[in-house]
Order: sequence, then C-alpha cells, then structure tokens
Amino acid sequence: SFSSLPTTTESTASTLKPSPPSSSLTSLQVYRLQHHQMTTAEEFKAAGNAALQANKISEAIANYTKAINLDGANHVYFSNRSAAYLKKGDANNALEDANACIGLNPQFAKGYSRKGAALHALKRYNDSIAAYKEGLEKFPDDAGLKKGLDDVTREKDQPPMGSGAGAGGGLFSPTMLAQMAMDPRFRTYLNDPDVMSKIKLVQQNPNLMPSILNDPKIMEMLGLLMGEPAEESEGATSSSSGPPSAAAQKKEEEAKPMEVEEDWSNLSPEEREKKETEKKARVKKEEGNELYKAKKFEEALAAYDEAIAIDPTNMTFLSNKAAVYFTQKKYDECIEECNKAVEVGKENKASFEDRAKALTRAAKAYQKKGDLAQAIEMCQASQLESYSKDTQRLLKSLELEKKKKDALDYQDGAKAEEAKQRGNEFFRQKKFAEAVAEYEEAVKRSPKDAAIRNNLSAALTKIMDFNGAKTQIEKALELDPKYVKAWARKGDIEYAFKEYHKAMDSYKQGLELEPDNPTCKEGLKKVTQQISYGRATMTEEQKKEQAAHAMADPEIQAILQDPVVQQVLRDFGENPAAAQQAMMDPGMRAKIERLIASGIVETR
Repeated sequence: SFSSLPTTTESTASTLKPSPPSSSLTSLQVYRLQHHQMTTAEEFKAAGNAALQANKISEAIANYTKAINLDGANHVYFSNRSAAYLKKGDANNALEDANACIGLNPQFAKGYSRKGAALHALKRYNDSIAAYKEGLEKFPDDAGLKKGLDDVTREKDQPPMGSGAGAGGGLFSPTMLAQMAMDPRFRTYLNDPDVMSKIKLVQQNPNLMPSILNDPKIMEMLGLLMGEPAEESEGATSSSSGPPSAAAQKKEEEAKPMEVEEDWSNLSPEEREKKETEKKARVKKEEGNELYKAKKFEEALAAYDEAIAIDPTNMTFLSNKAAVYFTQKKYDECIEECNKAVEVGKENKASFEDRAKALTRAAKAYQKKGDLAQAIEMCQASQLESYSKDTQRLLKSLELEKKKKDALDYQDGAKAEEAKQRGNEFFRQKKFAEAVAEYEEAVKRSPKDAAIRNNLSAALTKIMDFNGAKTQIEKALELDPKYVKAWARKGDIEYAFKEYHKAMDSYKQGLELEPDNPTCKEGLKKVTQQISYGRATMTEEQKKEQAAHAMADPEIQAILQDPVVQQVLRDFGENPAAAQQAMMDPGMRAKIERLIASGIVETR
C-alpha cells in the first residue's frame, strides 16, 4: 500500500491535496530563511522568484540585486530583475537590465523579449520592433518574441484620433499620448496619477468616456485637444483631416522662438556694448546650429568659432563644437572642447546643468574610445555638478560594461591551469579552504572550464558548502553536458540533500554516457537501497525534511497537481485493483515511482 507523508494537514494518499506552486515556493522560502542564511547568488535569485510570484515586486528586485552583486556575470539575474522592474512600471530600469542581459549573453532569447517589452512600455515602438526582430533573427521559432512583435506592431498601427477609432481608443491612443507628451501644455496632466488612471480606464473600455467628463482636468485637456488656446479664441474650428487652418498656422508661428526686443535706453555704454556682443555671438551660434542640422559640419565649426571669438565667456559655443566633433567621431577633439567648456563655465558662473551636460558628453566620448574608467570618472563629476537620472543610468551602464570588460581581460588559460594545480595540491593535503580559494581564482581566469568547476564543487563539499557545490556542478554540466564525473558529483550532492529522486536521475544520466562508470553505478545502488529500505530507519523529522525538499521541486509539484495522479493515489487506498491497472501505464508508473523516490509517497 501507499501513503503520502504528512506534508499537508492530511496524512493519507486518499486525501492528498498539494498546495499551488506559488504557496509551496513561499513556504520553502520561509523554511530556508528560518534554517539557512542565504549566502549564494542562486539562493537570492530563488527568493526573488518566489517574491515575484507572490507579487512582492520590491522584495523581488531587492533579492535579484543581491544576486547580481554576488555574481554580476549571470545574465539570468538581469533578465529576472528586468521582468520585475517592468511589472513595477519602471520601464527605464527594465530596459537597462535587458541590455545588460543581452550584453552578457547574446544567445539568450528572453533577453531580447525583455528589451522589446521595456521599449514597448516606453512607447518606443520602432525600437521595440527592432529588438524583437533582432531576437527572431537568432531564434526564429521563439513564441515569446513572435507574440511580443505582434503586440507592439498592433499597438503601433492603432488608428489615431479621427481615423475611425472609437472616441476613447483614438482620443487617448498611445500615439496621441506620445504626441501630448511632447507638448509642454499637457505635461502637468500626464504627470497626474489620477488623470492617467482615468485615461487607462477609457483605453480599456471606450464606453466609459462619459463617466470621466466631470473631471475638470480631463475637460481642460479636451479643450486643448480641440484647439482652444490658453489666450483668446478665434472661435473657428478646423478639420483634422484637412490642411492647417490660418489659426493653426498662426499658432505654429507663435510657437517659434522670438527675438525679444530689450530696452537698452537706461544702460551704460559698456553694458550696451556687452549686450551687442552677446547678440552677435548668438546670431553666429544659431547659424552654426542650422549648418549642423544640415550636416555641414566644417561650416558649423567655423560659425561656432566666430561666436567664441565674439564672446569667449559663453561655454555653450564650446559645447556645441564638442557635439559636432562627437558626431564626426573625433572623440579626442570632443573631449578637449568639453573640458574647455567646463573651465569657461566655472570662470563665468555658467549653470551647473550646462557644466554637467558637457561632462556627460565627455563621458560618452571616452566610452566610444573604450576608456571606461575615465568615462565613469566623467559621469561621477557630472553628477556632482547637477544630478541627472539619464546620467545615472549611463553611469550604471558604464560600470556594468567595465565590470564585464575587466572580467574578460582577467581571463588567462595558462594562469587558470596554474591556479588549478595549486588547488589540486591543497586538496591532496586536505587544506580544503585554500583549495577553494585557488579553484575560485582558476574559475575567474577560465570561467568556461567545466573541470575546474567540478574541482571547486568537490572542495566546497569538503567544507560543507553544499549549496555552493551544487551551483558549481550545475554550471559545469551547463558547460559540458557529457561530463560524467560532474553527473556523479551532482548525484552525490543531491543524495546529501536527501533529494533521492534527483540523485537517481543524475546517476542514470552519467551511466547513459559511460555504462561502466563505477562512481555512478555505486551511487545508483546506494540511492536505490535508500529509497527501498533507508526510510524505515529515518525519524519523522528527517522524513519531513526530505518532503520539504521535494515539495520545492517544480516537477514534483506538477505531478501532484495532475488530477489523474491524484486519483491513482486515492485508488491505492480505496480501489487497489484500479491503481494496479493504472500502474501498467509506463508514464503513470514513472510519475508514481518519482513520488516514491522523492519521499512524498512511501510504500508499506
């Protein structure tokens, strides 16, 4: 007969009601927090996953961040944190993490999905489409990339107001909201959470439009959309599909920058001369700007030089020259002009914001040159002048890029072999802590060497760090799935965790690759005996511990949630003949045997 362990309030197989995966994961997380302090990146990632499933977004982000701090080269951590940021509504940070994920592993399909989703949330439709297409070029059959591309394409092509869409869909469509965001008059409204929540309601259900018209702010927005100016109204209306009306043309002209006529009658001759000089310099600067827009870069530089000659106290002209050099990819000249601009700005009390912009441009030029340390230094100097979220994002990106570059520069196969041999010698001397340090150095020097990670796993096992040992052996198998020694060691570690169902799989996997491998044969024999006879000697507490490990396994959770499996387990107590008939099916037999091996179900 069969019975389930008391992992729920009931103890018999006939009343087994497994918990949903999310609650099981949360219970496991609580159990681990009570019994083990999290120290590895994988543990923090698991805690982040559990928090994300429980909709504890900030907690998930915090745990993923801790995982990244411990192992910044793992692309999966950035992918998961990107998902959490996007769920929180922070698309900018989601995009930054997606880019980091792709940078660490360009062959990871989900990285492109994360990037596309973040850009979609930012309403950068063309960039989002490009991200999805880039991913599909590498992974043409990926369902997530295909769906993401379909979603963003459909939203991008949604008809704007006046082209046949419903009042709510067209009036507050993503396209219209993007246009509003570029108009300063709408910014106050679009930054108002109450207004945006009502707009989202109408986007989801256009029939709710009448219900929000009693909001004065919504009515003010509609007034601006209908062409009612803040000043006097001409009383004329124009068709959205026809040519611009005279009023619209007049409004457009009024929006252009105007040269304000100043009263110089009370100025002294020196002050008047200074004003004249500044005016002449501005004229030359505007001339340079127009030439720059026309891509006539040399002429633009000449115009800016004239402006500098007229008024050498204005740092803007130097900053504009730096922008031209940056566009021309003359990064040394760009940096030189940025430094001059900052000096002039300091001497003539220019705004902190202008000085910060010049330093940020210099940082970008250093980045293009590959001098990431200097680029980071420039970003930090810029933030001291005037804090900017954009510069902070650039700084974080540069720090990540430098960390990755430093790790790559540190790699050296010969030095990795030397560290490995030193580790082997310490291991033979049973100086396991010293061996761990040498193997870790070897991993840094050659992170894709499966044998080194196998040795590190063995050393970690000796100092009782089974979690770290498991992480390293899984990485070794990821690098070389045919590494039999690694399969044997993985089985040993899982056996130590009392995860007998997993240990059995690992030993079998090793024997498929090398049928006569003595370590795997002995391990399989040991775990089979433990499953068959060893549970009889286990205490109830040990059985509960084994079951807790098993319940954390998504595969075990899926088996327990299978209604057919639940019925078979009930039949063992209520209708043994039906249960035995079900066990003749190889698939069902494999599932029940897996539950037995895991300790969830035991024989009597």
